[in-house]
Amino acid sequence: MTKLGQWLCGLALLGSAWAALALAPPGLRLPAPYRQALLPLPVYLLVAFGCYSLATVGYRLATFNDCEEAAAELREHISAARADLRRRGLRF
Repeated sequence: MTKLGQWLCGLALLGSAWAALALAPPGLRLPAPYRQALLPLPVYLLVAFGCYSLATVGYRLATFNDCEEAAAELREHISAARADLRRRGLRF
């Protein structure tokens, strides 16, 4: 199962549990404080997921490794490509 499939299965499981509790089946009576906390729960989870995503992207950006060897190799390729284009008559 792919990661997307895992996330979708987890989301479907949580969503169905939330819907089952929020719709209040006839045999189940939730106390008012629980019901008041249950109804905005998807919004809270969405905000928490957004904060987690932002923190993850920020952390990965802060700890990104520079590849000096790859950058030098890329500069060499660019120089070779420019020289080849100049030889063929293209001007920059």
